[in-house]
Amino acid sequence: MTSRADRAAPAGARAAAAWHESWHPLYRVGGVAALLYVVVLCTAVVLDTLAPPPVTGSLDTLVFIAEHRALYTAAQILWILPGYLAVLVFVTVGVALVPVGRSWALLAGLLGALPPALSLAIPVSTRGSLILVTLSDRYATAPSAEQPGIVAAAEAVIAENTTVTFTGPLTMIGLVVTALVMTRGVFPRLLGWLGVAAGVLGLAAEVLRFVLPGLYLGALLQWVWLVWTGIVLLRLGARGESGAGSGPPAGTSAYSG
Repeated sequence: MTSRADRAAPAGARAAAAWHESWHPLYRVGGVAALLYVVVLCTAVVLDTLAPPPVTGSLDTLVFIAEHRALYTAAQILWILPGYLAVLVFVTVGVALVPVGRSWALLAGLLGALPPALSLAIPVSTRGSLILVTLSDRYATAPSAEQPGIVAAAEAVIAENTTVTFTGPLTMIGLVVTALVMTRGVFPRLLGWLGVAAGVLGLAAEVLRFVLPGLYLGALLQWVWLVWTGIVLLRLGARGESGAGSGPPAGTSAYSG
């Protein structure tokens, strides 16, 4: 005689497969976004290495931007763009986790996507700001009487770059929560625990950024997590099944809360 648990497991698997089938395009877009995140940041690091901008000294910064305007502008765009990509990745991961449980998926998607979305409201990239490009242009053409005011405005923007904000730690907390949910199914369990490790190390780096700046090397773990997550999402988008990792426990609904 077939038990209720035996009947529920195939039903849950079919429901999960149907759910993934309906989100193929999003999985592909989210997977590409995860890979682009790493590519864009690597390119930004290269540009930053070729022409390191001053991180202190408003007048020096304005002069530097005037001499390297195109390179500086490109680098700032590349530093900011990953914020948009991160929102897309976490929303996609949240959707993919729905078969694990709608409540868990909502929590993962919300806590993962909200911090990078909030960071986009802050007009700095920690390595500069596009606002400084405008100020540099104004400084170059402004009368000498107006230049001190422009320098003071630039100083305020530069100070924002070194100010500790809540979005950094929240981003790492969101990564930890999302990764913990990933260990419950759909994604490989090892990928979930890798995200937990990356998030914990990233949180420590944010809290101790002025004490142990070397902890930011832990960002490499986040990049590995993103690349692996992107590959899994692309496979889900191609196959429409959750075979990349373990599914929900037998006997539970694929859409349990």
